[in-house]
Amino acid sequence: MTPKAPTVTETLKRLKQSKFRSSFHLKEKDFLYIEEKGLETIEKHAQDFVRERLQPAHPKNDGKQTPMKGHPVFVAQHACACCCRGCLEKWYRVPKGVPLTEQQEKKIVHLLMSWIELEVKGHQSSS
Repeated sequence: MTPKAPTVTETLKRLKQSKFRSSFHLKEKDFLYIEEKGLETIEKHAQDFVRERLQPAHPKNDGKQTPMKGHPVFVAQHACACCCRGCLEKWYRVPKGVPLTEQQEKKIVHLLMSWIELEVKGHQSSS
């Protein structure tokens, strides 16, 4: 029997326990960008970034393909350990050298959007 995959909530809780992963937070310009574009557009960007930068078996510049800032999804990718194939392998046992499946891509995007939505809620409640 295959072990049950952790839920998004369980994964986010585990990521918060990492000093490095928990150090990432959206900045004011990220919140303004999200407000301007809307979460639906941000999700489309996340889908594109995951497909272009993580889906291939051997992504271009793997390990360096995700900037640390410049887009809310980039920040989320680092916070969620979905920034490169090495992090995906270390944190989620997604093997390097094999293209991501459509289901894996969807799970990554869902995790990234869940993290972004939590950041937005936290920002709104502190404003």
